[in-house]
Amino acid sequence: MCGILGTVPYTSYDKFKPALDTLYHRGPDSFGIESVDQDVTLGHRRLSILDVSETGHQPMKSENQRYLITFNGEIYNFIEIKRELVLKGHSFKSTSDTEVLLKAYIEWGEECVHKFNGMWAFAIWDKETKELFMSRDRYGKKPLFYANVNGQFIFASEMKAIFPFFKQLEISDDFHWMKKNIFFYESTDKCLIKGIQRFPAGYSAVYKAGKLNTYRYHNTLDHLVQVPKSYDEQVEQFRELFMDACKLRMRSDVTIGTALSGGLDSSATISAMANLAKNSGSYSKDWQRAFVASFPGTPLDESYYAKKVTENLGIGATFVDINPLQHWDKLEEYFYKFEDLYITSPIPMIMLYESVKKNGVTVTLDGHGADELLSGYQQGNLEALWDAKLSPSKTKDILNIYQDSINEDKEQYKRTNSSKLYTDFMSKKIVKKILGKTMPSVDSAHPNYKKLDNHAQYLYAMFHENILPTLLRNYDRYAMINSVEIRMPFMDHRIVNFANSLPYSSKIGGGYTKRIVRDALDPYMPKEVTWRKSKIGFSSPIVNWMQNDLSDWFLSTINDTDFLQSNLVSNPKDLQTKITKIVKGENNEFSDAQKCWSELSPYIWEKSVLSGKSFPNK
Repeated sequence: MCGILGTVPYTSYDKFKPALDTLYHRGPDSFGIESVDQDVTLGHRRLSILDVSETGHQPMKSENQRYLITFNGEIYNFIEIKRELVLKGHSFKSTSDTEVLLKAYIEWGEECVHKFNGMWAFAIWDKETKELFMSRDRYGKKPLFYANVNGQFIFASEMKAIFPFFKQLEISDDFHWMKKNIFFYESTDKCLIKGIQRFPAGYSAVYKAGKLNTYRYHNTLDHLVQVPKSYDEQVEQFRELFMDACKLRMRSDVTIGTALSGGLDSSATISAMANLAKNSGSYSKDWQRAFVASFPGTPLDESYYAKKVTENLGIGATFVDINPLQHWDKLEEYFYKFEDLYITSPIPMIMLYESVKKNGVTVTLDGHGADELLSGYQQGNLEALWDAKLSPSKTKDILNIYQDSINEDKEQYKRTNSSKLYTDFMSKKIVKKILGKTMPSVDSAHPNYKKLDNHAQYLYAMFHENILPTLLRNYDRYAMINSVEIRMPFMDHRIVNFANSLPYSSKIGGGYTKRIVRDALDPYMPKEVTWRKSKIGFSSPIVNWMQNDLSDWFLSTINDTDFLQSNLVSNPKDLQTKITKIVKGENNEFSDAQKCWSELSPYIWEKSVLSGKSFPNK
């Protein structure tokens, strides 16, 4: 896991090195810069994980000096690919996945990406053809941005590394649309800064003679599989896939751990790791480190359930009490490193991964992706009502699942009458069907999309186009700000293909969300966690903070002249009134406080990102 930067044509060392160093947090262990003639400069900031010796150094050249690669990410199945390449006559000087990736490209060309089980953003320069081949992983776990500035093509892991090439920074023409559609811009090429574009997930590209030609190499709908008809067989197959996904992701030359919430997904992940650790294999045995974010005295605290998991596994845990005052003075620095906008403060998540790093852990296996893939969110469950086809028993089960998955914070989520839920949903769905407004995905025209049930179509868009792409971006930043790599076994492409091929009844049913995960991992987990129905998201207790620890900061901020004159805040005076009411206890609604944070964020972003400030590398 690293930070990459490149330019075509080349950039002088004196200009390139400071730009590369804006990515120091992504790779504090070492750096490399290579130029080929006057044609290209590639740079790399390294976070050493596989082959931590000099033989894993990047940018890496092929033996014949024709190819040069800079790579951010991990190819988890590099050992298997390496064996295949050895049989084809390739030899290796390192034990790194970078060399395997480079030689896979030499052997198979642009088709090599289909071999990879992993996460990546990389670029390979061909000295003979003067072509730059680029690729980003199937679901966009690793970031990649690019720009054309005065005839020079520039790409980087984060926008800030491209900033030095601009004379001045300006907001994008789409900025105000983006701030109102927080969950919808990450899967597009839109960026907050004018002139920068996001390289799309699941795409590769060739840059040659001043032109970038991109093409889509992966579409989940092209890879749906035949699943067993028996639910028990589906459970067994899911268990096998998940265990193998965890095993591949436990390959590391450094210490690994888990960000454990106490929820189903992270608990399933560390429980699978513990089961795998009982057997020998080519993966890290140093995994017994769990890190838990704790919000004492608030409805967001899940430490009770996390303790149940660690006690069940017989391992210790580090509990991180999230006190915003400890880090609030770094808020602008965090916004600068985060670069984008989101609905909650980044402080809790950054604090958690800071603790991970301080305790000597560089890699975590986390449970991200399961909610979007297998219906863990309350709102998506109602979509299965259409698939129940008026069956009273199935309809009742779906409605009960929806009601029981309400967040334990009753102030945040409130129960609704089931009969009203059903009639409201079905009447709206029928109207949408009649009006032809039931296509939530950009892939709606794909023949296999139409084969998905209604519930699966909803999850497809959530996974590929709105919720998950945003969360993947967020967690990449939260962790990499602290030089930590997150691996996500639920997002193994084999599991994604399998899950998208399942009927809704395998994802929710029998009174539970994420049914197949519970049944598959139940043998390894405490029952109190496996069969817990309520759900708590990893967020900030924003109302509590605004009315207590951070009340002075909020009042000072909204009364500042710069805030009241900001062009990035839609209505500063109106927002000032809303925030004041919450701070003074006249409004205690979580949803209103969260909206206030979303409306305030562009102002903080303006001060930390658009202003052109720089923050010292650590």
